[in-house]
Amino acid sequence: MKKIIAIIPARGGSKGIPEKNIKNFCGKPLIAWAIETALKNKRLDRVIVSTDDKKIARIARKYGAETPFTQPAELAQPSSRMEQVFVYALRWLKKNENYDVDIIVWLQPTSPLRQSHHIDEATELFLKKKCDAIISASELPASHNPYWIYKESKAGYKTLFNAMDQNIKDIPARRQLLPKYYFMNNIIFVMRAENLTGAHPTLFGKTQQLYKMSDFYDADINTPEEWLWAENKFRRMIKQKIK
Repeated sequence: MKKIIAIIPARGGSKGIPEKNIKNFCGKPLIAWAIETALKNKRLDRVIVSTDDKKIARIARKYGAETPFTQPAELAQPSSRMEQVFVYALRWLKKNENYDVDIIVWLQPTSPLRQSHHIDEATELFLKKKCDAIISASELPASHNPYWIYKESKAGYKTLFNAMDQNIKDIPARRQLLPKYYFMNNIIFVMRAENLTGAHPTLFGKTQQLYKMSDFYDADINTPEEWLWAENKFRRMIKQKIK
């Protein structure tokens, strides 16, 4: 049996929305939704919050997560690389608990519309495909499709795909004819712990698969405007019992 743990990174120094991770979101601290959703999933052996903030740690424990270590300050900066956050967690667990991890499920607290079945489906896909990473993704709307994005040049406006010998005359003018493209929505990321143990730690490893999901669940909250938008979507999800 592989050991699968969820890690929820939550630094305390949010500037866009002060104390964002513990701010009340539809009745609970924002981070509580990520914790409770993870705890409902039977595949996860542990749910760990990695934080540098004592207040976040206290609230995380209240809602059932573990906080076995304090994240070093240098890993809790806006410029800190996530690879190092996970490397620190893996090394701490091995050194202090002799606990080896096989698979990490990375859950960002800023995606409160995430459901437990999303975690289960992404993990199932990871095990089935035997890849190095599963990336949750949503389909790009037509207005953001690369075929309809233009850049300015000396000769006039051209699509970005013109650089790939795509004749502008052949670009579809109707939404239904556009090829599908996906963006990483930051809702779920599943990875092999081995990705992080080499000389050059990486989240992605060598092989990746997309876990495709509805864009309804997208809610990567970083600004006050995104907060209000996410709350409205969340209330709609509860009212309409969307799962």
